[in-house]
Amino acid sequence: MGKLFGTDGVRGLANADLTPELALALGRAAVGVLRVEGVAGERPLVIVGRDPRASGALLESALVAGILSAGGDALLAGVVPTPAIAFLTGHLGAAAGAMISASHNAMPDNGIKFFGSEGRKLPDPLEDRIEAALGAVDQAAPRPVAEAVGTLRHDPSLAGAYLDHLLAGLPELGGLQVLVDCANGAASSIAPEAYRRAGARVTAIAATPNGHNINHGCGSTHPERLQEAVAASGAAVGLAHDGDADRLIAVDEHGELVDGDVILAIAALDERRQGRLETGTVVTTVMTNLGFRRAMEEHGIEVIQTAVGDRYVIEAMLAGGHALGGEQSGHIIFLDRAGTGDGILTGLRLLAILARTGQPLSELARVMRRLPQVLVNVRVATRDGLPSATRVWQSVATEEAALGGDGRVLVRASGTEPLVRIMVEAETVAEAEAVANRLAAVVSAELG
Repeated sequence: MGKLFGTDGVRGLANADLTPELALALGRAAVGVLRVEGVAGERPLVIVGRDPRASGALLESALVAGILSAGGDALLAGVVPTPAIAFLTGHLGAAAGAMISASHNAMPDNGIKFFGSEGRKLPDPLEDRIEAALGAVDQAAPRPVAEAVGTLRHDPSLAGAYLDHLLAGLPELGGLQVLVDCANGAASSIAPEAYRRAGARVTAIAATPNGHNINHGCGSTHPERLQEAVAASGAAVGLAHDGDADRLIAVDEHGELVDGDVILAIAALDERRQGRLETGTVVTTVMTNLGFRRAMEEHGIEVIQTAVGDRYVIEAMLAGGHALGGEQSGHIIFLDRAGTGDGILTGLRLLAILARTGQPLSELARVMRRLPQVLVNVRVATRDGLPSATRVWQSVATEEAALGGDGRVLVRASGTEPLVRIMVEAETVAEAEAVANRLAAVVSAELG
């Protein structure tokens, strides 16, 4: 068995890679490991949620069966955003939370990610222990019987508790006209309601999930429809969520995209004005545009970079006591309010900045100038060969030296596929493309 846990839990083609048998085993293993690690008591409670994709009910049933089989109790929140499960786990004092979602992936995929009792994603060593516990010996361990078998409860009010949490202490938005693209996903009901209750005038699109249309031509990875709608409607802003609503991409009043880097830059300046950026530092990943670092330097804000994945951003934030971090993809973490990326919270914070300053989003977005960024994926025989690919790294060093301080190169192996990902930033698109293509040719020749 290859490594199951990636940067965002276990993910794959539902009922093929991610089977109900695997989901059941994960439920048993998670409860068993949490007990051994001293995280849970004799009847650990696990909060379970899912997005609306068709395979969700299948995997939910299997995961819950595993939890109950190991003697844990399960509390079902139904279809809710991923950050709702993170919040509810800590809010209710549960031993763990589990979210069934493949986030921004297409409908055929699904995934399972776990949260610890404090509402944050499990650290790598604990995920590794759960994965190791999937072996035959662990699965054949004695099973509780009679009253020791776990119990199951459904609680449809949990979404309301999360909504109340989002809106606590939020200023009135003053009737801002907002279009929200819910990706036909987990945010379809709760996101429009959150923005309306905060005082915005809301029009929702892609908010009729049927189990099959999640992320299909909509949401944060396909914002074209939202861009057209904002430009045509005269709305102040558009907000695009992904399937599980843990990320946000915005659209300004002209229909122009405002990605996670820009949203993070806007938030960083506002957090400092509000006295909430006590360390004067923002945490990002290596994928963050060089323009972000330049903008923060101009304003005297330090930037710390981590590996790709919001879990690593959060780890660095906790280690350094930093309140704000995020990713270009739209995972923004406000650690004063959430232990993970929360797209709806980010949307509310962004709208509050617009309402407070009276500035249009296009003006706020001028805080940074994005350098053209080109991404190329090269399929290889094995991604494990990249660290020792001498010719590749020699070529990377040569290209970096030529770019100097006017660009950068990032070459990394995919965490889940036999791909090498090449990212190049330069002053012009043509220059970035030329560098990326030269490197792709070297990677293909040495590793293909």
